[in-house]
Amino acid sequence: MSLQVVGAGVGRTGTHSLKLALEELLGGPCYHMLEVFDHGEHVPLWEAAVEGDLQDWDAIFGKYNATVDWPSASFWPELSVAYPDALILLSVRDADDWWRSATNTIFQTLTNPPPAEDAERWLNLVKRLLATRFTANIEDADAAKAAYVRHNDDVRTRVPSDRLLEWQPGDGWEPLCDRLGVAVPDAPFPHVNTTNDFREMIGLPALS
Repeated sequence: MSLQVVGAGVGRTGTHSLKLALEELLGGPCYHMLEVFDHGEHVPLWEAAVEGDLQDWDAIFGKYNATVDWPSASFWPELSVAYPDALILLSVRDADDWWRSATNTIFQTLTNPPPAEDAERWLNLVKRLLATRFTANIEDADAAKAAYVRHNDDVRTRVPSDRLLEWQPGDGWEPLCDRLGVAVPDAPFPHVNTTNDFREMIGLPALS
């Protein structure tokens, strides 16, 4: 199995919904940060990737048809080379909306890590990943939003247009199906992992 889609969009850009959608369209599993929680054996592989020492991406993705979300979104340049036939999928949203969502959800895990095997090691991995491939100043709104815009612009600049699909939550099935050459499912596009869904998952109170 080889990756058919490499998600370059960072977390909180509809990536969990995309995971479910791509699994439906491609008929196989899609990697997502949630997979790291379920596969503790992947943590040392991602540590090697952060240090630039991972030689075989199939060690992580050998059983997957696609990948979205962090941590893989930070390695889209390497993955685009390792899987040259894969579509590069850039999921985006407004920077202010992204920051509001991210700071109320995934960035909360830096102080409230979810239950996972070897949670401290996982937490250190995430902090190292953000510091080296995004920004170390994740609690600073201006720095985080600047990193977000820089990341997206880098993808747009470096990926050939015939290989890139930019997608926003709300775009639904059609752009994905068109680029993948598959039929549009006769079902609503998945919409999961709202801010309060995520907060409940890690044991934080809902926001009004």
